Amino acid sequence: MAHLHNIGRYTTPPELSDLEAQAREAYATIPTELRNYVGNVVIQVTDFPDDETLELMECESPFDLLGLYRGIDLSQKSVLDSPDDLDMIFLYRRPILDYWCETGEDLVHIVRHVLIHEIGHHFGLSDDDMERIEQNEAYP
Repeated sequence: MAHLHNIGRYTTPPELSDLEAQAREAYATIPTELRNYVGNVVIQVTDFPDDETLELMECESPFDLLGLYRGIDLSQKSVLDSPDDLDMIFLYRRPILDYWCETGEDLVHIVRHVLIHEIGHHFGLSDDDMERIEQNEAYP
């Protein structure tokens, strides 16, 4: 699959399927030790967050949110819990593409960054925790 980071070669924005493929590729680069604990988290790419999510996250614009982990993080789960809902990671295509165009960053890097950030929430990490981790990690 061709990499999507070259903005100039697109006459139309990358589709949902393009970002889904990038998310699968990004997920495959996550160390196995971490992937083993992600378990049954569903990764879904949609164009925008729904209205309920925007309100819950206190977003001023649907472009404010690149991704979201929705579920009970591992630090809060018990082996005795019965799962009511699936844990999900949402990647929001339009805000990601907007960010990509504004910054000129590599789209593969952005998708991987957002995915890892949301997986961090699955593990119960705060935004500050993840920022410290990312400052010490070199992205491929």
